[in-house]
Amino acid sequence: MAQQAGETEFTLDTAAELASDEPASTIRGRSPWYLAWHRLRRNYVAFAFLVLFVVVLAACALAPVYASQVAHSGPNANHVLETVKVNGHEVSVVSAGGYIDKKTGKPCTVSGTGCELFSAIPIGPTWFSAGGKFVLGADANGRDVAVRLLYGGRSSLVVGIGSTAICVFFAVILALLSGYFGGWIDFVITRFFDLFYAFPVVLLGIALGSALAINGFHHFGINIESGSLWIPTLVISYVLVPYVGRPLRGQVLSLREKEFVEAAISQGASPMRVMFSELLPNITSSLLVFFTLIIANNIVLEAALSFLGAGVQPPTASWGTLIADGQNLIVTRPWLALAPGIAIVLTVLSLNVFGDGLRDALDPRAKIKIEH
Repeated sequence: MAQQAGETEFTLDTAAELASDEPASTIRGRSPWYLAWHRLRRNYVAFAFLVLFVVVLAACALAPVYASQVAHSGPNANHVLETVKVNGHEVSVVSAGGYIDKKTGKPCTVSGTGCELFSAIPIGPTWFSAGGKFVLGADANGRDVAVRLLYGGRSSLVVGIGSTAICVFFAVILALLSGYFGGWIDFVITRFFDLFYAFPVVLLGIALGSALAINGFHHFGINIESGSLWIPTLVISYVLVPYVGRPLRGQVLSLREKEFVEAAISQGASPMRVMFSELLPNITSSLLVFFTLIIANNIVLEAALSFLGAGVQPPTASWGTLIADGQNLIVTRPWLALAPGIAIVLTVLSLNVFGDGLRDALDPRAKIKIEH
């Protein structure tokens, strides 16, 4: 870019493509983070889905308030023998059962065609006609599905966000050590990554989750009881470390050869200072994108493991266990499985769309023109 006399030369690589069609006065003196924010704030679709994720997060965080003030029921409260007033009529929370038509879900006679015997039939969605109770119906044990959906969201989000934080932390440490030092350290760490690549993520998660779900973890002075949310959190973070660490290692290897790193070393900077003061800030943009997208991936993985019995353990609710509970009643009470499924779709979709928008904003090669 041509510079006028007396002007400071602008060499911000992050804005190279962005600046091609803009006057120098628009971007001169701006940091890469400002330019990224300048582009991200104009991506209204990404922000809309970020708001959607915040709404899901807030709804799950307020689960105790809904349970105590609206539904008047806990996530594991059993109402099998109780009744509830719906539109002025007393209705059993869980009926005595009988024969149900497979196609219509309505009662039928034993001699009728397509009839199937159900030992217990929970109440369907009341849509607030019961004063806030059983909005999405009840499960076979008479538990309020809406309450369990919100509490299940808390479990899924805690596992998803917690496992992502642990995974990214250890992936960054291993990537910095491997990329900076090289040699035998790089060899050992990359072989560790390769070991995990030899196993499919879901199968490895099922093996570890099933083993720990039975007896818990009691080694090295660490005691985690079976049924704790720490088990799926640690399992998911453990199996995904190589999938984050390997691409970060590649970035560190590239940055290791840059002039600013050599200058820092020549000035006597210690390896710790170079790694955390020079290299880490230059991979922060990738970390932010990874963090957003890995949360979505971990929520889906937690749901899969919980559905298969290797993740969150009953009676603790999660979106995966709710789908597992509802699969046997999918014909007559589809909301038991559809409600947590829709929650997973909305949460994962919102994170993925926002993550894509964040990546576009931080990508130095993104050809998005700033509008003024």
